[in-house]
Amino acid sequence: MAGLRWWGPAVVAAAVLGSWEAGVRLGFVAPLFFPAPSTILRALVRLAVAGTLLADARATLLRVLVGCLLGGIPGFVLGLAMGWSRRLRFILDPLVAALHPIPKIALLPLFMMIFGMGETSRIVTVSIAAFFPMLVSTMSGVRQISPTYFEVAASYGAGYRQMVSRVIVPGSLPAVLAGVRIAFNLALLVTVSVELVASRTGLGSVIWLSWETFRTENLYASLVLISAIGVGVNALLHVLVGTLLGRRGRW
Repeated sequence: MAGLRWWGPAVVAAAVLGSWEAGVRLGFVAPLFFPAPSTILRALVRLAVAGTLLADARATLLRVLVGCLLGGIPGFVLGLAMGWSRRLRFILDPLVAALHPIPKIALLPLFMMIFGMGETSRIVTVSIAAFFPMLVSTMSGVRQISPTYFEVAASYGAGYRQMVSRVIVPGSLPAVLAGVRIAFNLALLVTVSVELVASRTGLGSVIWLSWETFRTENLYASLVLISAIGVGVNALLHVLVGTLLGRRGRW
C-alpha cells in the first residue's frame, strides 16, 4: 500500500503528460493554448537560468510569509480568546461571520485608497486572507476541548497562564495547525491574485505579462512553480504537524 501511495499518482501523472505531449506533437492539441510539457520545461529552465522567475518567486513567497505572520498571529491570539470567552465570542462572532465571506481580493481597492499603491496595501490584503482561517480554526479547536480538562486543571490550582499553556494551546493544537495550512494556501492564492492586478513583481505579474504577450509557455511555467511552492510548503507543514502532535503528549 505504501508503494501504491507513491507509484499510483506518478503513473497517472506520467500518462497524462505523455498523452499531452503526444497530442501536441501529432497536432491534436493547439500548442498556443496548451504548449507541450517539454516546451513548458524548457521555458521553466530558461527563466530559472535568467534569474527572473526565481526573483519573482521570492517576491511572491515573501509576501505570503509576511502576510501569514501579520495576519496569522493576531488570528491565533484572538481565536484563543474567542474560544475561551463566551462573552467575547458572543460580541465578535457576528462580525466575523459578516466579514469572513467577503472575497479578500475585493478589498484591495479599498486598501489601495487607504495605504496607497505600494507594497503595504498588498501585504494588508494577504494578511486579511490569512487572519480569518487562523481565527476560525483556533476558536474551533479551543471549543472542542473537553470541559473536564479545565475542571481538572482548576482543581490543581492552575492560574490563567497555566490554563493557557497547559490546556488551551496543547488541546487546540491540531485545529491550529490545520488552520496554518489553510491560511498559507489562501495567502498564496490571494498573493497571486493581487500580483495579477496590482504589481510588477511576483509570479502573478509573470502570468499576466505572459497572457498579454501570448507567451503561454511562461504562463504554464509560472503555474508549475506556484504549484511546487504550495506542495513544498504543505509538505514542510505536514512534517511540522507530525512533530508537534508527537510532542503534545509531553506538554
